[in-house]
Amino acid sequence: MEKSYKEILPQIDTLIFDVDGVLTNGIVTVFPDGQLVRQMNIKDGYALKAAVKAGLRVCIISGGKNEGVRTRLANLGITDIYLGAHNKTIQFEELVTKYNLNPENVMYMGDDIPDYPVMAKVGLPCSPNDGVREIQQVAKYISDKKGGEGCARDIIEQILRVQHKWDDNFDAKYD
Repeated sequence: MEKSYKEILPQIDTLIFDVDGVLTNGIVTVFPDGQLVRQMNIKDGYALKAAVKAGLRVCIISGGKNEGVRTRLANLGITDIYLGAHNKTIQFEELVTKYNLNPENVMYMGDDIPDYPVMAKVGLPCSPNDGVREIQQVAKYISDKKGGEGCARDIIEQILRVQHKWDDNFDAKYD
């Protein structure tokens, strides 16, 4: 019998997130000069920083190439940030090799078709509430939050609470 997502939470040691549609709402504002601007949820940021502080490996694999996104995530303490990833399996396999990861101990949250191949390889594939049908079908957990509206915070907080690493007095700042 397949484990429920709650039974998997205690073994998770690595968190991987897509950006557009997960850490953002998937909408970009296009300025006249062609610059694309995204919005990120501050509560997701707090949780990402808390996960890093708690000792979980936090990684980003995104098809987008916005360096502002890299700066924001690096400021939260995330060091493994892959942008411009069109075949996300390549970066996933690189992470598995680099850190000798057991894919069963990896959570991946994605929202669209490019995330599917990696989600099929991890122990805890997750989707925001507004992920596409194919992604929700492979997900073991679907957040009640939409992309960019706290879905990352939702799954991170659940993992940290089960692992007794969530503390309301974290020094993580909302920056």
